[in-house]
Amino acid sequence: MPELPEVEVTRLSFATHIAGARILGVHLGKPLRWPLHTDPRSLVGRHVVAVRRRGKYLLLDLDIGLLLMHLGMSGSLSFAVHPTPAGKHDHFDLETTHGVLRLHDPRRFGAAVFAQNESDPVAQKLLGKLGMEPLSDDFTVLLFDQELARRKASIKQVLLAGEVVVGVGNIYASEALFLARIRPTVAAARLSRPQVIRLHQEIRKVLARAVEKGGSTLRDFSNAQGNEGYFQLEAMVYGRTGQPCRVCTTPVRMIRQGQRSTFFCPQCQKP
Repeated sequence: MPELPEVEVTRLSFATHIAGARILGVHLGKPLRWPLHTDPRSLVGRHVVAVRRRGKYLLLDLDIGLLLMHLGMSGSLSFAVHPTPAGKHDHFDLETTHGVLRLHDPRRFGAAVFAQNESDPVAQKLLGKLGMEPLSDDFTVLLFDQELARRKASIKQVLLAGEVVVGVGNIYASEALFLARIRPTVAAARLSRPQVIRLHQEIRKVLARAVEKGGSTLRDFSNAQGNEGYFQLEAMVYGRTGQPCRVCTTPVRMIRQGQRSTFFCPQCQKP
């Protein structure tokens, strides 16, 4: 599933190209996870002002209204001046004067949703419960500590839930916890202040590094220009079950938490 770094990399790869474009048409394929919530023809003539990100949602600010896009489990966006004809798994085309923004989504868990603004109930249903943005100044140690102190679940599951901090997906949670020397199974509320400070720092570092490396391509992720990511090549524990820890050489272990794979070093991340 594309996580925050992959979504941010995607945003950066087309945001400047589509800014200022006038919408010429909206073409829908098979139904996606959520409906568009407007007649596609009503978007014709509107302009794309800018592209932002909130968690794993891309927000296309229009001169009138807002288009929220989500990549789902296996979706990807492409932007091309002269695109090929839409294929079997291309389910949303935003045709503009600058080019075509296309959502390719074989599993159709992605979405393109129109809302009047971020206060619109349609937008609030998707964005209203999202936690702090980890790469913003709003993500402070103080607030992070206060929120974790209220959570009895394991720190790994709290990070994945997205209600405290958004976008720390499975890969990046495993990596940040390793670098912070925290066992993934420890209850969030049991973390000491020094542990919270280390985890806060490593979350920011890991996500920033992932964006710098173009995200992670484990299967088929690519940005809007078709470029793959390379962060996975630097992983310390993720996907390295049985291989020696890069720090202490102890074999990396994998366990299941909430039906997700968690990777950690039993020596570096003692309970």
